[in-house]
Amino acid sequence: MTAWLFSVQGQLQLVGAVLVVLGVFHLVLPRLIDWPAQVARMAPLPRQVAGAHFFFVGVVCVLLGALPLFLAPELLAGGRVARALLAAETLFWSLRWLFQFAYFSPALWRGDPPRTIAHAGFCLLWTWVAGVFGLAWYTASC
Repeated sequence: MTAWLFSVQGQLQLVGAVLVVLGVFHLVLPRLIDWPAQVARMAPLPRQVAGAHFFFVGVVCVLLGALPLFLAPELLAGGRVARALLAAETLFWSLRWLFQFAYFSPALWRGDPPRTIAHAGFCLLWTWVAGVFGLAWYTASC
């Protein structure tokens, strides 16, 4: 079990499972961050666009997590499609990592212990996710 956990395949499958859980978590996340009350004050078009985007972010997390969760051996075996998928996931999650620092204002979390912990946790999460996909891409390319 320990050998699997620390293997590239094990990490890839674990990242996939975490991303699927994160995507499903989007079903309850709006209520946790009091989003419905804030979105209700928006005009109808931005409100509906925001809702659609939030829904599809959850779906994308589930789909991008399902690939490595269920197809890790095939992805690591290489081939053009596998390498392209791993490269795309590496780029996508690396951009998400970058947004954690470049887009979200520190004013949102500084001085608020729960939000500071969440920020630090997401910094670690996106580092791990992007790193695992990058390592898997490298492994599939060798």
